[in-house]
Amino acid sequence: MRRTFDPYLALIVAAVTMVVARGASWGQQDTREALDAYAYALLWTGPVAVLLSRRFPLLTTAAALAACDLYLIGGYAYGPSFISPAVLLFLLVTRGHRLMAWVMAGMTLVSFLSYAWLVGQLDFFHNVWILTFIMLLMVLAELVRIVKERRAERERTAEEEARRQASEERLTMAQELHDVLAHNISLIHVQASTGLHLIDANPEQARTALATIKTASKEVLGEMRSVLNVLREGAPRSPTAGLDRLDELVERSGLTVTLKRVGSRPLPPQVERAAYRIVQESLTNAARHAPGADVGVRLEYAEKELVVRVTDTGATTPPAPSESLSESGSGNGIPGMRERAAALGGTLVAGPSGPGFQVEARFPLPEETS
Repeated sequence: MRRTFDPYLALIVAAVTMVVARGASWGQQDTREALDAYAYALLWTGPVAVLLSRRFPLLTTAAALAACDLYLIGGYAYGPSFISPAVLLFLLVTRGHRLMAWVMAGMTLVSFLSYAWLVGQLDFFHNVWILTFIMLLMVLAELVRIVKERRAERERTAEEEARRQASEERLTMAQELHDVLAHNISLIHVQASTGLHLIDANPEQARTALATIKTASKEVLGEMRSVLNVLREGAPRSPTAGLDRLDELVERSGLTVTLKRVGSRPLPPQVERAAYRIVQESLTNAARHAPGADVGVRLEYAEKELVVRVTDTGATTPPAPSESLSESGSGNGIPGMRERAAALGGTLVAGPSGPGFQVEARFPLPEETS
């Protein structure tokens, strides 16, 4: 809830004003009028104006300046009447009413100089002192305003950055869930179609397909749990998919896959995750569009890049007659893989390779540190 009053500031201003008034009156008792009820009423106008300044900034500042002028005209001790107008001018600047604050500061200067002229105190040093005091007050207020605005800008920037990072994390989670579900559900669908097609003619092969479905369904539940755990407080900030799980992925793919690694070196986690998902999506596409094909997966760990190449030999058996998965995909597999590679500064090329199909991704790698 936004505050509309400033009670603590008003109380401080009132206390300081009264203390200064008593001291100034005692020190100037031979030259200025003693404080009376009228003087105290004028002095209390300032703290009341500070109390209401947030709701009525211009009106309260004008009232405090007018009370200050009347106090001086009444011949009372110098000093206490300046406190509230100074505070209110300062607040005007820091709260965004800069133009009006400077206009009122100019009017204050004119009124003080006019009063000095009326009482015969108009000399050069007196004028310079009044001008210097008002200018220092306004410049200090402007400096405070600039500091506050810069701090607010930094806070806004930090909030925007936090929102951007949260949005990127949500996008990453959505992509992870898409890849997990697309691969495993496609594998389950392919094996279910195969099992239904062979259950009478080849029960043993149908049994193998059902076992693959069991493994894939268990795996999809585990991977979904690991991805969703990222959203929980205190959970790891990155999904668990990595190239160390590639053998497991190949084993449960339902395809004849040859996996070959050339070289070895540590990889950044984001590169490992992207490479794993690209191999996963490529195996999903091979199961959809090239049933019965042999698939080769090759990882080349070079000094400056990682090359991931997945090649299939083309379909050697017709799809199960129940339904073909080639028409059931979202059509976002290859664009999604290309986006993963591009996000890490890499490239991805996918296209026919002889009778089959090939996907090749290249990821730049940082120099190894000893």
